[in-house]
Amino acid sequence: MAEPRILIVRLSSLGDVVHTLPAVHALRAAFPAAEIDWLVEARWAPLLAGNPDLNAVVKISTRSWRDVCATVKRLRRRRYDLAVDFQGLYKSALLARVAGAAQRIGFAPGAARERGAAVFYTQRVEPRARHVVEQNLELAAAAGARAGPCCFPIQLAADAQLRVRQQLAAHGVQKYFVLSPGGGWRSKCWPAERYGELYRRLVALPALADCRGVVNAGPGERDLAEAVQRAAGAEGPVWFPLELPELAALVAGAEFLVSGDSGPLHLAVALGVPVVGLYGPTDPARNGPFSAADIVVRKARPDETSYRRGKHYSAAMLAISVEDVVAAVERRLGLRL
Repeated sequence: MAEPRILIVRLSSLGDVVHTLPAVHALRAAFPAAEIDWLVEARWAPLLAGNPDLNAVVKISTRSWRDVCATVKRLRRRRYDLAVDFQGLYKSALLARVAGAAQRIGFAPGAARERGAAVFYTQRVEPRARHVVEQNLELAAAAGARAGPCCFPIQLAADAQLRVRQQLAAHGVQKYFVLSPGGGWRSKCWPAERYGELYRRLVALPALADCRGVVNAGPGERDLAEAVQRAAGAEGPVWFPLELPELAALVAGAEFLVSGDSGPLHLAVALGVPVVGLYGPTDPARNGPFSAADIVVRKARPDETSYRRGKHYSAAMLAISVEDVVAAVERRLGLRL
């Protein structure tokens, strides 16, 4: 019997795409001869380049009606047997539907990000696990995948690695750690001024005396990176613009990374880089680093787990002190018990 043609729908964003990789790997292990394609926003497609679990990466720009129509035509020509929507939005569920797959698997209304999206599925899964990686694996299991090792097959682009090495060399940086102060919504971020103070405290540690910091800032976040640099003072962390392939290359070479709940944090975990995560309104049991070795700093009260997309720093994030984070870095690197 021929193995199925499978369409993966996970359009965005960085951390969510990373969290879907183990589920797709499980599907490939279960269906080694299947044709597995991934529908993703063009911005995030470089993260999937060279992925051995995929036959094709189908790029889409959901902000362009013309591109959506052209992409749907391409999808329908592929004649998929199965579509698995890991996103749970109206737009992702509708794309799975119009792609033409007879079987469509997604989260049940209570677990989908937009409850009504579930109406477009032929099979709805109510996840029992807490972490999103494990929830995605439950969707894959509904499609026939079996339990196995959790794998994040991210391929680093050689040209991106070269560009990062050149940038680091131009700044006189060899060993380094990464501070990533962004996070999409301000309410789950930690202030730039505290990252600057954290930098001063970290480079004063004897074990990190030969390290320099690199600030990661996404599109439109240059002001944030510069604020960290100003707060750090003279000989502060360096910053240079990064596209997604360069970000992966930079993070892969870091000694460790400090960040709030963000895409770069989850990328670092997937690449095996030590992480200290700063958490407030989001629950680390669901969205935390998917590694038992990594450390989460959190002081939020139960009622502060709100997932509220605020424009201001939340009280839960402001409760985290620089001393808390320095101690967590020391524990993660084995510098203290």
